[in-house]
Amino acid sequence: MRRTRCLLVLLGLGALFTVLVAAPAQAAGYRYWSFWQSTDGRWAYATEGPATARPADGSVHGFRFSVSEDSGDSAKPRTAPDFEAICAKTPAKDGTKRIALVIDPGTTTDAPGGETPPERRSACAQVDEAATTAEALAQVAKPLRYNSQALLCAISGYPTSGCGEQVFESAAKPEATEATEAGTDDDNGTGPSVGVYAGIAAILVLAAATAWQSRRRRR
Repeated sequence: MRRTRCLLVLLGLGALFTVLVAAPAQAAGYRYWSFWQSTDGRWAYATEGPATARPADGSVHGFRFSVSEDSGDSAKPRTAPDFEAICAKTPAKDGTKRIALVIDPGTTTDAPGGETPPERRSACAQVDEAATTAEALAQVAKPLRYNSQALLCAISGYPTSGCGEQVFESAAKPEATEATEAGTDDDNGTGPSVGVYAGIAAILVLAAATAWQSRRRRR
């Protein structure tokens, strides 16, 4: 009876170990540039993308790079949407409009591994009256990088790679199948896979069971 209980304990521990190592890491969110518009002097998450937004003269739009689950917890630009302050040195001109842009690359906590976010800045873009926010941004913050789904991946070259990748709480690096630049995937896997650990656990359990049975036959 005691041997049977020992075997059951070994089997239970092995199964528990397999479940623990096989459990996926908890997702913390996605790392991306969020798009914001000024509403009554405050930042509001944009309801459309910069490629389709056609702001009027005097508008203020912002971009913030951070890790967030969705628009509900996305970090806002840390610079106030003040058109007069940003475009004070850019006089109005017929046939054009002025768009104040706030570009906030975020903090080192949100930065991809090995990269340091540049300083946040503001700029006044003077563009054609029919121009989109994306066209205004391209005037003052090149180079821009987009993926194949037209998602804005980088402003002024930051970050140098990656695009809307999922980030996990237990790891600083994005998952191995993240989408980066158009038509490419990065493999960021490091160390043994979950399957390897699960296999080791199974082998240990089988070895313990075999040894127990062998001792039982010899007796």
